[in-house]
Amino acid sequence: QVALVESGGGSVQAGGSLRLSCEADVYIYDSYCMGWFRRAPGKEREGVAAINNGRTYYADSVKGRFTISQDNGKSMLYLRMNSLKPEDTAMYYCALGMNYCYEGSWSSSGSFGYWGHGTQVTVSS
Repeated sequence: QVALVESGGGSVQAGGSLRLSCEADVYIYDSYCMGWFRRAPGKEREGVAAINNGRTYYADSVKGRFTISQDNGKSMLYLRMNSLKPEDTAMYYCALGMNYCYEGSWSSSGSFGYWGHGTQVTVSS
């Protein structure tokens, strides 16, 4: 089993920035699909971003504003969020999948076998 722990959430004004972090208790290989998902009240969980073998994927709603990255040596995954909007308010979850992912699978929760407990992001208008 793999443990993932998110941090970095908080409350910010619209237009502000946050960087979320996710620490794994295993080495993060480039071949792993590492992703960020979010769930807002009354909405379904959605994929936000993923990274796999150097390829990055983003939901249309966050393209140009969010950046996903990883530091394998530190077993860390990051999500830099800029120009935050109230609609970004959600619980954000880190996820790890031990298989390759691609355009047709990165945003599917079934592609990820391990999940953190989440970190709350609240953006006020």
